[in-house]
Amino acid sequence: MQNVTLGRLALLALLCTSSAPAAVMAQAAPAPPPRPLAIVGGTLIDPGAPPIRDAVVVVRDGRIACAGSRADCAIPAGIETVDARGRFVGPGLIDAHVHYSQTGWVDGRPDAGDVRAAFPYDSTIGALRRHPERFHRAQLCVGVTSVFDVGGYTWTFDVARETREATDAPRVVAAGPLLSTRDHWVNLPNMRQFVPMTDDSTVRAMVRAQAALGADAIKVWYLQLPDTVMTRVRPLLVSTGEEARRVGLPLIVHATQLPRAMEAVAAGAHLLVHSVESQEVDAEFIAAARAAGTILIPTLTVYEGYADVRAGRSPAHRYPLDCVDAATRAKLETVLPDARPTPPSARANARVERMARNLVRLHEAGVPIAMGTDAGNPGTAHGPSVYREMEAMQEAGMRAADVFASATIVAARAAGIERETGSIAVGKRADLVIFGANPLEDIVNARRVEMVVRNGALHRRSELLPR
Repeated sequence: MQNVTLGRLALLALLCTSSAPAAVMAQAAPAPPPRPLAIVGGTLIDPGAPPIRDAVVVVRDGRIACAGSRADCAIPAGIETVDARGRFVGPGLIDAHVHYSQTGWVDGRPDAGDVRAAFPYDSTIGALRRHPERFHRAQLCVGVTSVFDVGGYTWTFDVARETREATDAPRVVAAGPLLSTRDHWVNLPNMRQFVPMTDDSTVRAMVRAQAALGADAIKVWYLQLPDTVMTRVRPLLVSTGEEARRVGLPLIVHATQLPRAMEAVAAGAHLLVHSVESQEVDAEFIAAARAAGTILIPTLTVYEGYADVRAGRSPAHRYPLDCVDAATRAKLETVLPDARPTPPSARANARVERMARNLVRLHEAGVPIAMGTDAGNPGTAHGPSVYREMEAMQEAGMRAADVFASATIVAARAAGIERETGSIAVGKRADLVIFGANPLEDIVNARRVEMVVRNGALHRRSELLPR
């Protein structure tokens, strides 16, 4: 970083205030592994594999020791057994697009609705940093055992480290602060979550700083700007991709216009977050995305959340809120003074329909699709919003089994944790869900969570509900 000016060093210092490199953090003593257990008699549903009826899953030391038919997996003597007869045992769900630096309401996004007089932004972020457990619990309660935080403050790196071996929280993978094509103002005086892409040395220094802090990915907020500005910014996206590859981190790009999405793929984007919504995707883009192995996270329903907030509606009409803590639920059900229950415009309806068509076209062409909600945005709660997102993907035209795969193994690939989770295989972490009905037949059945296993620890859903 010797070529970075003093001003840019000061900027990076603000970026890094809240988190220390993993190498200098105090290491907590590892918790003892959960007791071994065997889940017996259920139907094993693993993405891409035929279901196995009357199956056995043996868990030891937090990992899967055996999974298959009774003939293939003997039940060890004296082990705790879980009766799963009549139920369906699958890998834990993964939300591949969340933001722990946002609340799910407008207090975490003052650019969407300014309530800072009643909810000071610095206090809101401080509470999020101190109490990630409210989101952890909501995620596990709905069957989510891993999440990908694709943009926020640097303290999300600490959350990621703390949850890697946790049994009472989902695995958090974190990208940290975003590089942005414009200097967005939602930051704190001593901490940034958006860093403007001002020049080549800044973006490269940012990537190296993120890597040193323990980032799992690099994200660019590649917003549409006037053509003259995009001419300057486009090479900076390329530089970001080059530097990310140099430090060994995948590149995530937020790009909702087709030309911007094409530029992102050309720059080496591992992950495109949000749908292409400006126009229909074309054959050239599909071919480029397939050749690059780019994964798409469509976030079909995030606009529904904003519409609920503007109209003064609770999101409970779209997904259940019983797994959401009382304080967050109260915010989600707050009617803002300027709320107006107006029907969606023709333009908004056309956008939603175009997003759905693009999703199906990309999926049918073989572009990998991962499920992500954009949880943390207004009206999109951490945890249960996964149900509405998966159901919207099915409504768009994806088969239930393909949606389930997008919410498990493909989402694991998006987050870079497919060797650890996302499917049921010997040696992988025992991150499992026991459903009361088969989500491969209808993804609505994913709402029928009865038990969740995280790193080998069994939780009954009733135990995960807010106290």
